[in-house]
Amino acid sequence: MQSSEDVVRRFIERINDHDVVRIIDMCTTEHRFVDSLGQILSGREQLRRAWSGYLELFPDYRIEAETLISAGGSVLVAGHASATAKLRSSQAPWRIPAAWRAEVEADLVDLWQVYADNKPVYELIAHDG
Repeated sequence: MQSSEDVVRRFIERINDHDVVRIIDMCTTEHRFVDSLGQILSGREQLRRAWSGYLELFPDYRIEAETLISAGGSVLVAGHASATAKLRSSQAPWRIPAAWRAEVEADLVDLWQVYADNKPVYELIAHDG
């Protein structure tokens, strides 16, 4: 059995590798993804579509984990998220401070919650429309 922190580090590696199949493989069957607006996704097919769509829009999306703090199965991550938005008229890079909360059960991620001010990202997308 791995430490919760090690599981989260491996999960982040898979996100940074943009490997949707391996991202989903690390999720429990009851996994919940909570975005920065509080919207909840669950179910492997819904997660697969969401990750695939997100990584298509942001093909170089990356999590830079600077600090990890764990207690039992809970892990908090602080750092930055960055990517280049693949827009119709241009490509627009962004980098924002972000935090993530994970709940780990039996070496799988049961919860992945994002905390970030995505306003700069939304503005980039809005200016393309």
